[in-house]
Amino acid sequence: MATNAAANLAQKNMGEIPVSVANQDKQRGSDSTDMLACCYVSKEKLEMRRVPKPELTDGEDAILRVTGTTVCGSDLHLYHGEIMQLKEGDILGHECMGVIEKVGPKVTKFQPGDRVVAAFNIACGQCHFCKEKLFTACEAANNSSVMEKLYGHRIAGVLGYSHFLGGFAGAQAEYARILFADTNLIKIPESVPDEKALFLSDIVPTSYHAVWRAGVQEGDVVGVWGLGPIGLCAVQWLRNVFKAKRIIAIDNVPARLELASKRWGAEVINFETDKDVAAKIFDLCPDGLDRAIDCAGFRYAKNLLHKFERAVGLETDTSEVINEMIRATKKFGTAALIADYAAYANHVLVGGIMEKGISLVGCGQAPIQRHWELCLKHIIDGSFDPTAVLTHRFPLEQTVQAYRRFDQKEAAIMKTFIETKFSGPVYPGTPMTMNVDDA
Repeated sequence: MATNAAANLAQKNMGEIPVSVANQDKQRGSDSTDMLACCYVSKEKLEMRRVPKPELTDGEDAILRVTGTTVCGSDLHLYHGEIMQLKEGDILGHECMGVIEKVGPKVTKFQPGDRVVAAFNIACGQCHFCKEKLFTACEAANNSSVMEKLYGHRIAGVLGYSHFLGGFAGAQAEYARILFADTNLIKIPESVPDEKALFLSDIVPTSYHAVWRAGVQEGDVVGVWGLGPIGLCAVQWLRNVFKAKRIIAIDNVPARLELASKRWGAEVINFETDKDVAAKIFDLCPDGLDRAIDCAGFRYAKNLLHKFERAVGLETDTSEVINEMIRATKKFGTAALIADYAAYANHVLVGGIMEKGISLVGCGQAPIQRHWELCLKHIIDGSFDPTAVLTHRFPLEQTVQAYRRFDQKEAAIMKTFIETKFSGPVYPGTPMTMNVDDA
């Protein structure tokens, strides 16, 4: 929390980077209508609050009645206060879909009543990054001078993901304001239910992007670290679309390992039992991996040294998975990072990167608008099923409890559908609505 306070103070002292759009601090709110929303209070403390409903603020805005949202694994970084520039009252959540209630005067592609999914990232659609389809490199919305100082550049704003990503109100709420609607919304055909469409907002195109950026070719042997929703979706893309020859999947949650094995034929490694993951990979495939994909992230320190260094602030991120990938990947192979990393990691096996000729690829926050039409096509033709990772459906009112149980890896929760008062009936074959504490 000291880092968070220092980052907010640094932003105040340096001043905001000027941008042309309003974030949560500056957007218009209704004087007469409120809504329920999940709000950040402090580390591991969230609250459901009644807050003003957002109103059209900039000319390219759209206001959605949210019909589905979710809690993402990356939201847990916020829950633990591990992302800089969080503020009390920030509305969380970066994945949603819904029905458009109203649009601003500059919106040309959508109209009230359209059923849409919103991108997690905020892209203007007009800058040179957007024209190159690098939508998450767009600088039109994110005003964080802290990010620019730390990274040298700013990336795109993100819904509900702290002032480090622009300070925009999130989507774990009954309504959401979507900026630059013509770029950041996609229409959903009636044949695709909310339970399948929702995850176009992040995990479906993000996992596709990870496999694509890793350069996977048909016949490759690929390792996937971390079988949360992104990792499991990556396994599905590898098997059904990219046609990997072998998939080695690494995690410590038996239900996730079983799903990857039984549904998509992955060979699985439980790192609780096989402590030397690279050695186990060489047992399975002596030549090593063609490609390695990190879907786990910086929070999951395994050995005491990294746990200590993270606890006392000597590093923000652990390098353990990165080092396992470097060791297990073939010479001149590729190791790709789609997992969230925040700042600094110690003990990176940099010599292994150079001497083996490993291409270490930062996938970046996925520019999902680049991929989501193709991903939707695969959903429609049945080659990709997002509901394979959908395990639970909870009411919006219980979002805080959903965070807690998801964080503790209880009840085999992998991906949730959070319904609101605007949600339709449950799609057959997907989880029924239930009380979080009964899960």
